[in-house]
Amino acid sequence: MSGAPLYDTIGTAYTATRRTDPRIAERIWAALGDARTVLNVGAGTGSYEPSGRYVLAVEPSALMRSQRPPGAAPCLAGAAERLPFDDLAFDAAMAVSSVHHWPDVIAGLREMRRVARRVVVFTHDTSAAGWRDRFWLSRDYLPEVMDLVAGRPPVTELADAVGARLEPVPIPWDCADGFFEAFWRRPEAYLEENVRRGMSVWSRLGADTERRVVRDLGDDLASGRWAERNRDLAGLDEAELGLRLLIA
Repeated sequence: MSGAPLYDTIGTAYTATRRTDPRIAERIWAALGDARTVLNVGAGTGSYEPSGRYVLAVEPSALMRSQRPPGAAPCLAGAAERLPFDDLAFDAAMAVSSVHHWPDVIAGLREMRRVARRVVVFTHDTSAAGWRDRFWLSRDYLPEVMDLVAGRPPVTELADAVGARLEPVPIPWDCADGFFEAFWRRPEAYLEENVRRGMSVWSRLGADTERRVVRDLGDDLASGRWAERNRDLAGLDEAELGLRLLIA
């Protein structure tokens, strides 16, 4: 399941934990440069849309469109692979934590490049050596996450498709945006139902896997095994867990 069908299923809880983190936003907005007109592709509820610029959003899920707050940028129904705009209609096109749901990522990125002079994408580098082992949740509790990224084009291929450079984006320990890796120093958060509902990975892997992870993580937190295994995280203010900006 990807794109609109997935978020029409899980999107009801999305706004509870998924919001703009100001430090990540600063990186994204800086990458937009002096763009005055911005297209947000796979826009969801509007997180990370910059103020002070003209923004138009495209989102395939009707449920996600319905949850955009009052005053958010206008949002059209549509898919990244078929953007209904003229060539170079925008100064910049952005996509935040959405390309992994697109049926054809390369086609979507090329469409963004067609309609905009600049492209900025915030995504995961799941192709990097040791990616799974960087994050304790996937390393120790959720090896099945590798099944979700199998066959996905490496991030270098995505960058090459639009002539982009790659920049790492470290995750602050108190990240406000509740994506999969956001709670790397706050493991108790993964025991909370509302936190997990804001992460598509759980819906894609199923209830049995989710229950097992919650049970095992809860046991390790209670016994102190998690703290002992991850004691090197205690003093870190940020972590490099494979988040990347593609800037073209």
